[in-house]
Amino acid sequence: MTRIHLPGIAAMAAIVVASNILVQFLFGQWLTWGAFTYPLAFLVTDVMNRIYGMAAARKVVFAGFVTGVICSLIGSQIMLEFGPAVPLRIAVASGTAFLVAQMCDVAIFDRFKSGRWWRAPLISTLVGSALDTALFFTIAFSAAIPFFGADADAAINWSWEGVPFMGAGAVVPLWVSLAFADWCVKLALALLALVPFRIIVGRFGAQTT
Repeated sequence: MTRIHLPGIAAMAAIVVASNILVQFLFGQWLTWGAFTYPLAFLVTDVMNRIYGMAAARKVVFAGFVTGVICSLIGSQIMLEFGPAVPLRIAVASGTAFLVAQMCDVAIFDRFKSGRWWRAPLISTLVGSALDTALFFTIAFSAAIPFFGADADAAINWSWEGVPFMGAGAVVPLWVSLAFADWCVKLALALLALVPFRIIVGRFGAQTT
């Protein structure tokens, strides 16, 4: 690990911690504020992969994972007016989903990086974000996960309220609609992120075809 990796590590850790906090606050009816911050993690990973290579991207992901989890676990011990700054279930879900999805992103990006410049970041982000959404929301909010205990469940049981899916479908837990809306935002941001990706790697002289 060298100093060239530090900006990526710092950015990754900041994104994870901020998203863990912001996912507790609704934006409108079907989104959380975390939906707008967390997709930036894929941009960081893809930029590091393009500029410094797969090995460097993995190091940044792992270092960002460790830093983010430590900060999130510390946040789980900080009590705010509404409860822990970062509920335990959200901290665990974030760490698990982050590591699995980001490592998947790195591998897929490397597989497609020799093609057109947009293919690797777009395909890797789409697959990684879908995996991340499924893992995170299931671990963080599903009532079917029994391992955390009553206190941890109490911090997130607001997400178990039964509501029509996206306001119009069958009645499902609120977190299911939040997960679907989150995934839709990630799809949109995956397209928008191609612009800063192109600009950043171009400034660093990385090859884009």
